[in-house]
Amino acid sequence: MFVDHIRIYAEAGDGGRGAVSFRREKFVPRGGPDGGDGGRGGSVILRPSDQVDNLVSFYYDPKLKAKSGNSGAGRQKSGKSAEDKIALVPVGTAIYRVPDRLIPAPKTGFEDEDDEPSEKPLQKKGLDVSELELVADLTDPGQDFVLCQGGKGGKGNIHFKSSINRVPVEYTEGTSGDRGYYYFELRKIADAGLVGYPNAGKSTLISRISAAHPKVAPYPFTTLTPMIGVVQADHFGRFTVADIPGLIEGAHRNVGLGHDFLRHVVRCKLLAFVIDMAGSEGRNPCDDLARLREEIVLYDPTLGQRHWLVVANKMDLPESEENLRIFRIRYPKPEIIPISADQSTGVDALKLRLAELIL
Repeated sequence: MFVDHIRIYAEAGDGGRGAVSFRREKFVPRGGPDGGDGGRGGSVILRPSDQVDNLVSFYYDPKLKAKSGNSGAGRQKSGKSAEDKIALVPVGTAIYRVPDRLIPAPKTGFEDEDDEPSEKPLQKKGLDVSELELVADLTDPGQDFVLCQGGKGGKGNIHFKSSINRVPVEYTEGTSGDRGYYYFELRKIADAGLVGYPNAGKSTLISRISAAHPKVAPYPFTTLTPMIGVVQADHFGRFTVADIPGLIEGAHRNVGLGHDFLRHVVRCKLLAFVIDMAGSEGRNPCDDLARLREEIVLYDPTLGQRHWLVVANKMDLPESEENLRIFRIRYPKPEIIPISADQSTGVDALKLRLAELIL
């Protein structure tokens, strides 16, 4: 299972209560107050790691809870502080705070049996991030982020003694730890993104230029999750390429799995539009590029400013040469690299050009 967006509940531990105690020792009358402080509550910490590639662990356990600190004790003994709750997340995870108005009301027991449970951790369409507050963008491994801060321990009665209060019975409770609902959204980090319609040949291409082995089949939507491939260039250089699953018209409005696919394009430095130049799926190559460019710009206007090029795929088919000639007339400015991923023709030239633009 691949999970790239999910809502979770996080709760830090409360601080321990301060103690009320008085020194009781032989030959020491009126020993005075000696109540210790409470321990600190554990914090909830997120740690980006290359060892995880999606958020599936939160799907099965969508709650992150740290323990509370222990109470203080006599003889000025401080309570034990709780351990922090550390959760690993993939590199490239954006963290949003969910406002109270978007949190589902708890079940009352009077709902219809067919109603979907409000506590379901993964929404099919996800949340609209435009309504959420971005609190962190974890793009570097080991970039620890304190999601919920643990509460401070309370003070024991030793802190309240004075010249006029020799026998204090005052103490303070520990403070509450932070808590709330959060939305995690994974955006894959890659140097280049392969964007195209279903069956344009993106999966075949990434399998030719890298060691990635995506599923390849002669029907649409064989790739349902983004695949990252590492491309080894000359002179020991390397870069990463993301195989973005096929887009369809209306993807910017989340038609189909639009946002599930488009969110992984945002971090790419270079966009390579893979076009079926033979029109083998009954589409016009010129229209394909226009619609793909429109979809990504409507999803995020900043993507329109990224460097991009066209990968004219399926050049081994008979209709492709004429279509490419017409395509060049319609689009004289973009850089076009003709290839046949199936026959591995032109793939080395594409790798070299990508390396020149990225490295």
